[in-house]
Amino acid sequence: MSKQREHKGKGKTSGRGTNSGYKKSYTKSPNSYRDAPIRKKAPQKVNANPDEMRLNKYIANSGICSRRDADMHISIGSVTVNGKVVTEMGYKVKLEDEVRFDGSRISPEKKAYVLLNKPKGFATTTSEGKGRTVMDLVANATNSRIKPIGRLGRNSTGLLLFTNDDVITKKFTNSKNGVARLFHLELDKNLKFEDLKKIKEGFKIEGKEIAVEDISYIDKAPKKEIGLKIKNTGNTIIRTIFEHLNYNIIRLDCVMIAELTKKDIPRGHWKHLTEQEVNNLKML
Repeated sequence: MSKQREHKGKGKTSGRGTNSGYKKSYTKSPNSYRDAPIRKKAPQKVNANPDEMRLNKYIANSGICSRRDADMHISIGSVTVNGKVVTEMGYKVKLEDEVRFDGSRISPEKKAYVLLNKPKGFATTTSEGKGRTVMDLVANATNSRIKPIGRLGRNSTGLLLFTNDDVITKKFTNSKNGVARLFHLELDKNLKFEDLKKIKEGFKIEGKEIAVEDISYIDKAPKKEIGLKIKNTGNTIIRTIFEHLNYNIIRLDCVMIAELTKKDIPRGHWKHLTEQEVNNLKML
């Protein structure tokens, strides 16, 4: 019996034995790595200047044509940058450069139209260092570089339109046509009827013709509250009119631009124009 147990014991081997059935393991020595392929580091990408882009992309982003067609137009001299014809392929421009295609200025940015109901205490300027400005109020409206059309004084209130669309801007600043704006004014005293009539008919100040679209008293309000419609983009001319007639403006509020109103825009807030509103402006 003991011999049989001994015989069975001899048939067993430990897991470390050569007959264990386990796979052999191999440990690489340091020298075994000499023949391994060397992995090269991928070259680091150089970040492109975000303020620059290729001229053909600039043109394509403006919606004029494709990049390939843009290259063709560049090669034949149809494009100028800051007044100089550029025919070089791959030429890079900055966003602030003036790029013209067949004489018309173009922009690679998406067109944006923002209507602000301006509160008191904000200057209408894009310059820094002027304290609180209207640009602070529309800072989160769009990534496009919009600018205000016309201006309202720091203590004036009401509607102010911002855009990067040169076509719309030209409509407002056109000296012959322009776009009408309606103001609600409060004077320091009642406006005499003869002065109202004089403003309505037009007159000259220092040899310059002063003309308004319309002027009237506000219904059910004191006669020092006036409605004035004018196509000039600034409010300086309005103050000039009333100072010339010995009135001071206590309050000036722009309540309408063309057919755009302050409806659903609380003071200090803004909205994007609808496609229909933009089309209406373009048709003026």
